[in-house]
Amino acid sequence: MSSTADRLPRLLALVPYLMSHQGAPVAEVAEVFGLSEKQLIDDLQLVWMCGLPGHTPGDLIDVSWDGGEILIENAETIARPLRLGIDEASALLVALRLMNELPLAELPEPEQRDALTRVIAKLERAAGDGAAAVSSQVAVEVDAAPGALATVNEALRRGRRLSLRYYAPARDQVTSREVDPLRVVVVDGRTYLSGWCYRAEAVRLFRLDRVQDATVLDVPAAPPEGAEPTDVTQGVFRPSPTDELAELELTPAGRWVAEYYPCESVEELGEGRLRVTLRARDTGWMVRLALRLGETGRIVAPAALAARAREQAGVALALYDDRP
Repeated sequence: MSSTADRLPRLLALVPYLMSHQGAPVAEVAEVFGLSEKQLIDDLQLVWMCGLPGHTPGDLIDVSWDGGEILIENAETIARPLRLGIDEASALLVALRLMNELPLAELPEPEQRDALTRVIAKLERAAGDGAAAVSSQVAVEVDAAPGALATVNEALRRGRRLSLRYYAPARDQVTSREVDPLRVVVVDGRTYLSGWCYRAEAVRLFRLDRVQDATVLDVPAAPPEGAEPTDVTQGVFRPSPTDELAELELTPAGRWVAEYYPCESVEELGEGRLRVTLRARDTGWMVRLALRLGETGRIVAPAALAARAREQAGVALALYDDRP
C-alpha cells in the first residue's frame, strides 16, 4: 500500500493532469502514473471526497470514471500543476545532463539525444535562474570509452579476447583486465559485458559505462570449459555464501532494501519496521548503503561493520562543520 507521503504528491499531480486530459481512459492514466487500475480507482475515490471547506456537494471535487473514461469537475482551485522546488529541479537537471553525456551507443535511439537536449532547455526555462545556477555548478563528466559497446560486440563477433581498463567503484580504482567475452546483457537499463576475467579467474559482469578503454586483442577467446554467462534473471547482485552476512534494521521508509536486494531473512518488527540479513561481497558497499539509508536504517551486526559506518558518517558530517 502507498504511504500518505507517497500518495499526497501523486494526488496533487493527478488532479491537474485530469483537468487538462478530460475523458482520458483509466488504463492510460494508470500507465502514466505507474499505477495499477485498482490503485488509480482508489485514488479517484479519495479525490471524490476532497474539496473546499464546507464539504457540501458544491464544495467537493466531482469525478467519475463510468465507461472507463475519467471526467473531473469543480477542481479549478488546484488545477494548476505543481512547480518543482529549486532542489528538485536542480537534481533533475543534473540527472538529465548526466544522461546527455552518455555515449551515443548507450541510447536505444539516436534521436533521444535531441529529445534530452530539448527537455533540459525547457526545464531550465521553467525552473528559472535559481535551479539552473545551482545545477550548473555540478560538473557532469563520464569517462567511459565512447566506443566500448561497439568494441565488445566486435570481440564477440570475431571470438577475440578483450583488454579493458575498468573502474571498480568498490575500491575506487581503475584496474586492467583481460576478458574473454561471453555475451552482452541489459539489466535495469544498463548494459553489461559478461565474460571470463583472467584477473579474477571467474566469470564477472562489467558495466560498460565504467569501461574507460577497450581493445580487441589478436588472441582467440578461450574461456575455461564450463564457464557460463552470468545469470541475471534475478538481478545483477548475486551474493555468495562466503560473503559477509550483515543484519540491518529498517524503518518503513527503508523497506525498499528488502525489495531491491536478495535478503537471506526478513523479519517484521511491527509498525512497518523490518530486520533483514543480507550478504555483501564488499563491506565498503554495505557501509555506503548504511550512509544512503541515513535515519531510515542502520547496521545492527556485525559490530565492527556498524562502527565503521558510524565512523564514515562522522567524517561526512564533519565536512559540514565550519569550526576549525
